[in-house]
Amino acid sequence: MSGGFRRFLGVLLALAFAACGGGDGGEKPPIAVQDLVISDVLPDVLLPGTRVVVEGSFGDITLPLVEFKGAFSGSDVKLLLPAELVSSSRLEFLWTGGLQQGLPGDSGTLEGLVRVIATGPIDGRNHTSLPAVVSFKVATKLEPKFYGVSEGSIFVNDLIGLDGQDLLLGGAEGKSIAILEGCFTKLGSSTCAPIGDVEIPMRPRSEFSRDKADFPFAPKIAGVEQGRFTGTVRIRNDAADGSSSIETQQIPVDFDLLKPTIFSFAPEAASLGQYVDVSGGGFVGDDPEVEDATPALTTVRLEGTFTAKGGSSGVAVSFEIIPQFFEGKLIRYVLNEEDALGKLADLRTVTGTFTGTATPLIRYGGINLTGTPGPFTLGIAPIKQVVWVQFLPTFVESLRHLGMRAVEKRVRDRVLQVLRRDYAGVNVEFRETEPTDFALYARVDIAGPDPNGLGLLGYDNTPGKDKGNLRLHDRIGGVNAVTQEDNQPGYGGVFVESLLGFSEHPGGFAEKLEVANPLFDQIFDPFRPDRKGSPVLAEDLANDGVPTLEESSRCPAKGRSDRIACAVWVFGSLIGTTTSHEVAHSLGLADPKGSLTSYHNPSDEPNRLMDSGGARTFQERAELEGQGPAVFCDEEYQYLQEILPLGQPDPLSFRPGCF
Repeated sequence: MSGGFRRFLGVLLALAFAACGGGDGGEKPPIAVQDLVISDVLPDVLLPGTRVVVEGSFGDITLPLVEFKGAFSGSDVKLLLPAELVSSSRLEFLWTGGLQQGLPGDSGTLEGLVRVIATGPIDGRNHTSLPAVVSFKVATKLEPKFYGVSEGSIFVNDLIGLDGQDLLLGGAEGKSIAILEGCFTKLGSSTCAPIGDVEIPMRPRSEFSRDKADFPFAPKIAGVEQGRFTGTVRIRNDAADGSSSIETQQIPVDFDLLKPTIFSFAPEAASLGQYVDVSGGGFVGDDPEVEDATPALTTVRLEGTFTAKGGSSGVAVSFEIIPQFFEGKLIRYVLNEEDALGKLADLRTVTGTFTGTATPLIRYGGINLTGTPGPFTLGIAPIKQVVWVQFLPTFVESLRHLGMRAVEKRVRDRVLQVLRRDYAGVNVEFRETEPTDFALYARVDIAGPDPNGLGLLGYDNTPGKDKGNLRLHDRIGGVNAVTQEDNQPGYGGVFVESLLGFSEHPGGFAEKLEVANPLFDQIFDPFRPDRKGSPVLAEDLANDGVPTLEESSRCPAKGRSDRIACAVWVFGSLIGTTTSHEVAHSLGLADPKGSLTSYHNPSDEPNRLMDSGGARTFQERAELEGQGPAVFCDEEYQYLQEILPLGQPDPLSFRPGCF
């Protein structure tokens, strides 16, 4: 189908879609807002078990439905399929088969229009997308075709590329399998040892690719030693339910297996708990996608010198590290205190550089193979505390109570701005997405209501005061059975719904706090649905209509745009300073040089971040009317710089005393 004809067909079908009113029997459709967008529907071949993806722009709609109207092999059809909102740009649903989904058959061509229909949780209105033209092949099985395969010099576990047609995508649909057979001649030998059929699952080159796939040349095929494999490859499609298994013809292949080697280490310098990526070829280990009972392991021998920062000469070192296997070209090592490297240098206090050679050591069953050494440089960076700030779905629900769901992103941005400001000059890094470059990182959950039922604003439920921040992997959130056993609240995190306790009329969302303040209501009542306010909508934010505040002198405000900006500032500040306080607890504050049971400053002074909750006013937390921001007092900040040094001066010219 040409692009021009497809667009022309789309216009005709859209007009037909509109003419029939989106309903049957002349029913009038509900008033809907056409603000959802479909950009693509994939894949275009549907089998029982295919996960269908609708890409576009969907916001945070609830209970989305994918509606299809068109024809199936000459018959008019209409389908209404419940979908799952995976992200604001992705919906998914499982295709279970033509007859099961409501078509008159299991095989044929499905053509027509598809649109998304859902309810918007902010305004309660029906939302819909404009219809998109789609065409699917519906089938019960696919017969694979095989056109070509990459060959040449490779390392063990290198990915071998295949070109074909009608391959399976995995999951509930089933898998395409590469089957190799032939013989292997070890380097220096004249005997080609026979190899029977070896089955290796294939991986689609991209998520919806049915014509290109890869499989690893796994050690179960020909071992790990150097040599030459001569044989054939064929493909088999195996349906997940066992209903079909179809093979292609075989294609001859030749591979020369190279000696394992190491190319590089990255990053150039890493901190305690951080991953070091070792790139190379010929690495082996446990691959969950390949069935192989033979034990496989890659270690790395490092030999060279370590030069401490500021040192005049290096110290000779030789030790082995045990990385984690990811694939044939990548293993990852975590800097830790338990292995040989951790015993050679105190990774919490010592920085410097290792230089020398790195040699991969391959063990596969009874085979031990020494790979080709390569030069390496690895710097030891100052200790860093990475903190993942995870905003939970219940956080979003609580924003709706304030009528602020539409500015969720702005509130999150303000929270992170406060956190980074409070810890400026300290080697703490706050992230909104889960770290993939650190194995040891802390996590703090920003949740909605307090699951302890105590109306807490926040609670550090990590096990005991961690003086010196010996744990880099604290989780402030979820449930901790240890704290429950100590008769303490089990659930931790920051509970934003409890912040409504600052209201003079919190409704059923929170208990009114002793420090409740009418200023809270002046700021939020204009948006709260339970106070007959008008929630913030996307229209309010159009054309940059709402400013981003750098300070709060304009708050409270009169105009709607400025009121929204003030509400973002205030709620983001309340959450941010509460989060800073709870993270500080997990780092060993307050009173870092005192009792293990002392968690707050002993006095009640203005603008001290580690004062107890009742000592901190609404204005200080919200940073309004000249109060705030609260800061770490002098001894607390000095402690943070000692345990997490960044090598930068204190950004504040003055900090109040702790006593």
